[in-house]
Amino acid sequence: MDSSSIIIPTLIQLRASANTFLSQFEPLAIAIIPIVTFLLARIIQSIIQVVHDNGVKATVIKFVMTLVKLVPGVQRHIDAEKQKVVEKLQSSGKSLRDGWKTELPNTGLGTKVLEEMKDLKQKDPAWQGRCSGTVYIGGNESEGHFSLINEACSMFAHTNPLHLDVFKSVVRFEAEVVAMTGALFGSKEKASGGKICGNMTSGGTESILLAVKTTRDYMRAKKNITRPEMVIPESAHSAYDKACQYFKIKLWRVPVNKEFQADVKAIKKYINKNTIMIVGSAPGFPHGIIDPIEELGELAVKYGICLHVDLCLGGFVLPFARKLGYPIPPFDFTVQGVTSISADVHKYGLAPKGTSIVLYRNHEIRKHQFVAVTEWSGGLYVSPTIAGSRPGNVIAGAWAAMISLGQEGYLEHTREIMEASKRIQQGAKDIPELFIVGRPDMTIVAFGSNVIDIFEVNDILSTKGWHLSPLQRPNSIHICVTLQHVPVVDEFLNDLKDSVQTVKKNPGPISGGLAPIYGAAGKIPDRGMVNELLVDYMDNTC
Repeated sequence: MDSSSIIIPTLIQLRASANTFLSQFEPLAIAIIPIVTFLLARIIQSIIQVVHDNGVKATVIKFVMTLVKLVPGVQRHIDAEKQKVVEKLQSSGKSLRDGWKTELPNTGLGTKVLEEMKDLKQKDPAWQGRCSGTVYIGGNESEGHFSLINEACSMFAHTNPLHLDVFKSVVRFEAEVVAMTGALFGSKEKASGGKICGNMTSGGTESILLAVKTTRDYMRAKKNITRPEMVIPESAHSAYDKACQYFKIKLWRVPVNKEFQADVKAIKKYINKNTIMIVGSAPGFPHGIIDPIEELGELAVKYGICLHVDLCLGGFVLPFARKLGYPIPPFDFTVQGVTSISADVHKYGLAPKGTSIVLYRNHEIRKHQFVAVTEWSGGLYVSPTIAGSRPGNVIAGAWAAMISLGQEGYLEHTREIMEASKRIQQGAKDIPELFIVGRPDMTIVAFGSNVIDIFEVNDILSTKGWHLSPLQRPNSIHICVTLQHVPVVDEFLNDLKDSVQTVKKNPGPISGGLAPIYGAAGKIPDRGMVNELLVDYMDNTC
């Protein structure tokens, strides 16, 4: 029997049954129901996606806050309160831009402009030895290493490595800075594969941005990942958030372990078919603690994903600290699984601001960093980093810093700052009201308190001229020790002790202090509101 003789009657019967069933409905309903069903499915899909991206708790809080803001007058009240906080953060109700120039003068000042610049500079707060991080070169800015860097930068102020055929010296400087930095991170070791390569960038953030963008494109080509995701510890730098916003990557931030290190088991739970990269820091910015890079490397190899190591702080300390006998765990390209590294030369490399390095395990990966344009009427174009034109003077300054100091210079400076850090760590530990966050591996010491408000301590320290960094999770403050701090360790510890006792005897915010704001920001459940607050602050500042 022909199969069609069976199928056709069956289809006719199904058609008749369908018509009989649908005849009880209005034609308009039959037309609308599929559309409504489709829209409802899309809404459910969107809700599921939002919950997946933000988590149940954050989604519920955002939904509730959205409803609350619909109440007449609530949004206006929230905006007014946010503005008060913004003005408080700026330490004044007036805009920082009041009195600033808004157009070119009719007649230029000529060389007298230098005098005006000196006058404005003198009004800056004193920073010598008073700031966490910020300035890493020791001594006075008009002599010693400062003077050398300034002269090197001045000599090449007009140069731009975009013009390879003109500024050949700067092109050489960059290549040598990259190569020398790579050698610090194992490029000469067999385990690295011997193909380490990279470029100079404007800072740690650009280095991280490029590493993320490059990895995204590399993994798309290698594994056809079109909806990329990254998994990073809670302590990883905020530059990863910026990179994921820029390059449309889903970011998972995972809580750290009890030692405030990246929790490898927790990170593993978030790895899936769309994961392109995991991240480790050596050390992390908040607490100066090195993540378990070897374990993260094993994870990267097992799942065929990339591992970026953030050495922006540790790059020019850890290799020398290890030589000095400090117990530094593996952190570089000798660790299998590490595919990229970022390291700032303008921190402990003692180079001028605006100099960092991004390195890759091989050229196959780095090629995805470049942008080549073939159809522009301006000609064929290719650029290695985010910027097209780049200042050659800071590249020259970085080269001058590294060549002038050499291995011995960095060893000596590392010895000084590591010893100063240990003294500060012990001094803070000896204050009964304070605790050290984790076990710092390097030159960052973070401390908090279970008995007093640590942000109030920070406010008192600010009145004494110190500029430390407030942290959260847990509430704490840290000092990133540089050569500027070596001569003032005792002064800092004395002021820290005095500040703790002041807060203990007279708890409560001081006039003009920011402790209430930092404390409140950490407790606000609606993180979207905190986000808006930060954006408003920045919009009123820059």
